[in-house]
Amino acid sequence: MKELAEIARTIFANSLKTVDLGRSVSSQVSVGADSLILAGAEIPLSEVDEVVTIAVGKAAATMVSAIEQPLNPVRGLRRRGIVVGPAQQKMDWANTEFFAGAHPIPDALSLAAARAALAMLNKVTDRSVVIFLISGGASAMMEQAIDESISPRDIASFYDALISYGLSIARMNALRKHVSAVKGGRLAEAASAARFQLTLLVSDVPASTPDTIGSGPTIPDSTTLADCLQILDELGQHSRIPNSIEVFLRSRKCPETPRANARIFSRSLWRTVLSSDDLAQAASVHARAAGFHAEIDNQCDEWDYRKAGIYLLERSRSLGEHHRRSCIISVGEISVELPANPGVGGRNGHFALWCGVQAASLHEDVTIFSAGSDGIDGSSSAAGAVCDQHSADEALKLGLSIEAALLEFNTTPLLSAIGASVLCGPTGNNLRDLRLLLRSS
Repeated sequence: MKELAEIARTIFANSLKTVDLGRSVSSQVSVGADSLILAGAEIPLSEVDEVVTIAVGKAAATMVSAIEQPLNPVRGLRRRGIVVGPAQQKMDWANTEFFAGAHPIPDALSLAAARAALAMLNKVTDRSVVIFLISGGASAMMEQAIDESISPRDIASFYDALISYGLSIARMNALRKHVSAVKGGRLAEAASAARFQLTLLVSDVPASTPDTIGSGPTIPDSTTLADCLQILDELGQHSRIPNSIEVFLRSRKCPETPRANARIFSRSLWRTVLSSDDLAQAASVHARAAGFHAEIDNQCDEWDYRKAGIYLLERSRSLGEHHRRSCIISVGEISVELPANPGVGGRNGHFALWCGVQAASLHEDVTIFSAGSDGIDGSSSAAGAVCDQHSADEALKLGLSIEAALLEFNTTPLLSAIGASVLCGPTGNNLRDLRLLLRSS
């Protein structure tokens, strides 16, 4: 039903407005009569000469802008920083260098950003305060191998291989952390001379694993080298991980990442200011305001898209038996294993289209919405898509093959042709994906 598709689009748009990233970040930074107040910790201004800001990820620009107002009035406080984010979010900040961050594969600018950040942090002193602003996408946007035997080309191939395997983000980032000079707490190590470090996180991962956000560049790492070796063993002979990286991980040259008891974390704090839980709650409020009985179910987080689709369609069917207007809300990410030469698409559009086909085969009146809160879905220009049991017929009328689109991971052209794409552009936020299944009888 087109009406439900429009309602789903509205719930998504209103939910993004509700999770106000700027307000959430700025609430953690303030200035008292004679101190900086960072996430509740008071640092006497008499002990601070400068504030260094390193912001990386899809929400980097929004987060930097949010701390400008509270810090600007402080006279005599030097400011310098580095911002690494989407190219279209470039702004002019005083004494701040901007790098257009690559995603999902690191490039030359990712390396340049890492080198610049390490150079800046290596110059901090015990009269410096460092504020790290980390959001999803940071892993690719800032990267440098910890060992010179690993080339930038190998790093790019490494990321490409990990994406194609459909690994969970936690397992993927465990590997990334151990070959990187800027992940797994190593940015914090570079800033170890600082008077104080504050990390503010926007979470695009499960709430229980904050060190997975951007591969945890500034907080203790919960993964180990043993975890990495187990993953490599599981991938086995089919692994496409570059030889230089696998050899390094299996050698004695590969160091462990910093643990929670490391001295560098004795003068640091980290806070998750927004997560997908906030997005789910916002969606629930707006769904109920639209007259739906809404329930949140994140059970299928990180499942294969088909298993997740079957599960959520069943949950929606069950809820619809008891409520005339119902809405299942699910946040998180599902996995799609990519073909050798994928087309233009993203996991959200792929999921919505596949579920639409299932709904048609079951003759069910259900609308399926799935979109990324960052406004980006894989290699497509859309955030995701909204489909229903009629989507397959609409594609067939245009002579388009749904089977081929799904098989080739090339759903974007088809979804665009039938008007199912969700287009909003980069949102400056990144709280994982939002899925809605709506029914009305």
